Amino acid sequence: MHSTLTEHARCLYGDEYRPTPECDAGHREHHFVEELTFAEPDSILAMLRELSPHLVDGGLPVWIRNLAYRLVLLQRPDEPALMREAAESLYLHGPDWDDIAADLRRRADALES
Repeated sequence: MHSTLTEHARCLYGDEYRPTPECDAGHREHHFVEELTFAEPDSILAMLRELSPHLVDGGLPVWIRNLAYRLVLLQRPDEPALMREAAESLYLHGPDWDDIAADLRRRADALES
């Protein structure tokens, strides 16, 4: 069993900066998604920042990154810096989410004004 969300993600998806740990757990993605769904914001952010420290890197699937940012923003809806970080991630992964990213930036600007 994994002691942190980051360890679980690293084991499941790998890590560009560290070796994937030896693990005998039978990994099923839906177990990780369940853990992510109910994780505290600090745990989610730690995972994102450790496995993708430069936003453009990392082995996390794009849909997992988008879900992770969405879950953090639901728990911390009034943090402009976090909104901008999520927007940057969305912009980096294709035009499908550009409208959502732009809205996040507008909301961040409105909160700061």
